[in-house]
Amino acid sequence: MVSFRSRFRASSPSPAANPLDYGQTVSLAEGKLQYTVEKGENDSSPSYQEASGAPVETRSTLGYHVGPITIIFLNLSKMVGTGVYSTPASVLTGTGSVGLALMYWFIGFVIAAASISVYLEFASYFPSRSGSEVVYLEQAFPYPRYLFPLTFAIQTVIISFSSSNCIVLAQYLFRINGHTPSPWELKGVAVAGYTVAVLLMAFHTRFSYHLSNAIGVIKLLTLIFVAITGLVVLGGHTSVENPTANFQNSFDSDTTSAYGVTNALLKIIFSYKGYENAFNVVNEVKNPVRSIRNYGGISLFLVGLLYILANIAYFAAVPKAELEKAKVIAASLFFERVFGSGRAVRGLNFLIALSAFGNLVAVLLGQSRLIRECGRQGTLPFPKFWVSTRPFGTPLGPYAFKWAITVLMILAPPAGDAFNFVVDLNIYPEAFFYFLMALGLYLVRYQRKKLGLPRLLSREGGFRAWDVAVLFTIFVNLYVLIMPWYPPPGGATGGDVSFWYGTYVVTGIGILVFCGVYYSLMVWIIPYFGRYRVRHEKLVLAGGEVTHKLTKVKLENLEAWDKEHDAQGLRVSSDGSSSTSESHSGVVHLDAAKEGDLEKSGKWREL
Repeated sequence: MVSFRSRFRASSPSPAANPLDYGQTVSLAEGKLQYTVEKGENDSSPSYQEASGAPVETRSTLGYHVGPITIIFLNLSKMVGTGVYSTPASVLTGTGSVGLALMYWFIGFVIAAASISVYLEFASYFPSRSGSEVVYLEQAFPYPRYLFPLTFAIQTVIISFSSSNCIVLAQYLFRINGHTPSPWELKGVAVAGYTVAVLLMAFHTRFSYHLSNAIGVIKLLTLIFVAITGLVVLGGHTSVENPTANFQNSFDSDTTSAYGVTNALLKIIFSYKGYENAFNVVNEVKNPVRSIRNYGGISLFLVGLLYILANIAYFAAVPKAELEKAKVIAASLFFERVFGSGRAVRGLNFLIALSAFGNLVAVLLGQSRLIRECGRQGTLPFPKFWVSTRPFGTPLGPYAFKWAITVLMILAPPAGDAFNFVVDLNIYPEAFFYFLMALGLYLVRYQRKKLGLPRLLSREGGFRAWDVAVLFTIFVNLYVLIMPWYPPPGGATGGDVSFWYGTYVVTGIGILVFCGVYYSLMVWIIPYFGRYRVRHEKLVLAGGEVTHKLTKVKLENLEAWDKEHDAQGLRVSSDGSSSTSESHSGVVHLDAAKEGDLEKSGKWREL
């Protein structure tokens, strides 16, 4: 088979017709699918993508402010939020032993490393699209049309809240002065903290990244301090008595259960969540695949190492029985055992609160781009609200929505169970889509093979995940989907919340079912009885933002509409060219279904 690249070079009459030029679009067909080839200005290779997906924004309207340092701290700040300070007690309770708990933190690192390789290969295929999973599911499963864009968009919008981290932030702020808050005091401070974070992000993109980097440095230094202090304690140089007690017979346990180890794995996954954050801003990164591979890998290695050292510190300073009862204040117990309950402890609690705040900032930066990409697919109503970056060059729509849904989820659940329930609720639907995304990588490879596309070298922005890493990611997420059904030893209410242990599982499945029902209604059932069909239309907004919009086309107008629009939804003029308001725009059409046609007929043409 002659590769697409070779065919293009053979039949391309001049550099002017080369699809690698910024702003040009190449259109090709393979079977029922239609593809476009577009190149962004972030020094990446072209994106070959199915045409119903959101179009490439040739020039990022959010700028190109994400460099090596920002990549490191964008990921690190999301990973090092509250998990390593708040969940060690839950992990210890679930695994039942110190030795197994430490192994779980290493297993979490392995899971994250395997998963990041899957993201990297996807990013090498679509290097000018921000939004990570939004893009990768869209392109892996183009049919049924709009199914995955719409269902993932609804799921993302529903569970895009950050209420659990807001609650932990509030808890540590109160712990600074030793005050025990009432439930509504806790919720009030959580809302206030999140409001401040959103306001700091809303008005300037570059400032947002600088703030994230600055807090990230403090978070890193704080975790390094905890790790070093733990080693000092372990060496017997503090007032802590018998610091090695928890490491003697460290694998002994009488409480390990299938439910416990599964619940512990969920907590570990939550604590490493953030290794993928830089993939949400791919189109704001120059040479994104190489940059994220190198500096995203550095951030994951640092976090994995420091997580294990921090847990060793906890086990060295705090008796196992006391740590198991710590709920979400494990780090505070560590500080009290080592430094006492004076000003030093209050200061360190402030640093942890700042770490939680930095996590809110990092999540806002990443998820706002992910939600914006959902909007660019056209599957959410009012696409301009989600996509526009005016007037400050920031995604105000996603910021505003995240603030509203987070405040709702802070105020709605019972204060005592909010953290554990929300953590579990977030993970289950996400595991379903991560499972499908990892499977979808093989589908994208197959699609590219049918198109005759060569495998890119590393210096060309290419990356290929090991099959063992992809399969491991698939099985991990399948395990996370199946094992939570196993009941805890304490019966129906014996989980880590006061109500039925499977509530978060059923709620997560309910969200997925709702997404499927909503898709069926909006794309098939209502259009059938309304005698219209859904089509996508490409729009360019006043600020240069490029988006799709789903539009209703009456059956009597459907044939004419399809003739008047190309695969991307651009209106085709009478001479066959596609019109758009983008600068330097051009469209090249070809049919890649027949081998050798390009060389024989010279079908490349710039419109």
